[in-house]
Amino acid sequence: MGRHRVSRLNEQLRREITDIIRQQLRDPRIGAVTVTDVRITADLDFARVCITTMDEPDRTAETLAGLEAAASYIRGELGRRLRIRHTPELRFQLDVSLEHARRIEHLLAEVRAAQQPQDPTRDSGPDGQDDETGDGARP
Repeated sequence: MGRHRVSRLNEQLRREITDIIRQQLRDPRIGAVTVTDVRITADLDFARVCITTMDEPDRTAETLAGLEAAASYIRGELGRRLRIRHTPELRFQLDVSLEHARRIEHLLAEVRAAQQPQDPTRDSGPDGQDDETGDGARP
């Protein structure tokens, strides 16, 4: 199967799963869930569904358990909505890419803060002495 078709199918699955979770699931364990990505295997047997939650970190496992319990229902709904021969088995996982990006941004901010001069109102001249005029000329 072509890569383009697989990417279109991934996107269609993401949209449909999002809609099913928001509109039809009534499990109290499932809070505010965002489906960030769907990656289907080449043989179309499995689909890894990446999610993020707005819940506290201690409730994330509970949300994943609720989604795993509803996976067969979601799969059945996908089978009715999509025109594909075989509906893949769904496996939910927490998307850690956003947390990873936040961590990188935090580290970069620390590096930038460490590289800035201590007193930004005073510049050092070429000989290492403070330059009051700011134009680099010697008095």
